[in-house]
Amino acid sequence: MLTRVWAGAVQPEWKVTVTSAAADEPGDRPLADATDESLVAACLEGRRDAFDIIVERHRRHVYQLCYRFVGNHEDASDLAQDVFIRAYRGLGRFKRQSSLGTWLYRIGVNVCLNRVAIKTPKPAPLDHDEVLAGNEESPSDALLRGERAKQVRAAIARLPDKQRATLVLRVYHELPHEQIAGILGSSVGAVKANFFHALKNLKKLLHDQ
Repeated sequence: MLTRVWAGAVQPEWKVTVTSAAADEPGDRPLADATDESLVAACLEGRRDAFDIIVERHRRHVYQLCYRFVGNHEDASDLAQDVFIRAYRGLGRFKRQSSLGTWLYRIGVNVCLNRVAIKTPKPAPLDHDEVLAGNEESPSDALLRGERAKQVRAAIARLPDKQRATLVLRVYHELPHEQIAGILGSSVGAVKANFFHALKNLKKLLHDQ
């Protein structure tokens, strides 16, 4: 059984707890320092604490990925929660041909792109760096910068799915082309082409605005 605790917040405080009928054996080794591959194996063997560690390790990146797609914290929290639920249910299908992080990114991209209703990103609170910069600029400059950030988020939301995913993974998560190709199930050449066209289309959309 999968028990979820999730609260929508700027820095989400949540956990995904796995419970099972089998109790941990007293001699079970600690998992805190285990590799991701060992944690997956432990999950499949019924270790109920192993998936908690997986969530703790990867929740920040998964949440940030979802946030870049939807632009608001509440929806990002819901989507990230869905990513880990799907990951838990699909652990038996994890082939380990890629890293666990790459696999979670793949699930995250699919969850975000396959939403029933795509919402226009809402204006997000300023990031920490933006707040610091705002302390050194006039209110009018801060407002203009906030409006530009809002326009960029709205323009990214209008890109075709593969272009949007490529742009988010390359720019915001700084992933190499090879890893993006693995996440999207495409070639490196296709990733580079999608990134080029994404930048070109984004520039046109911003110019039109």
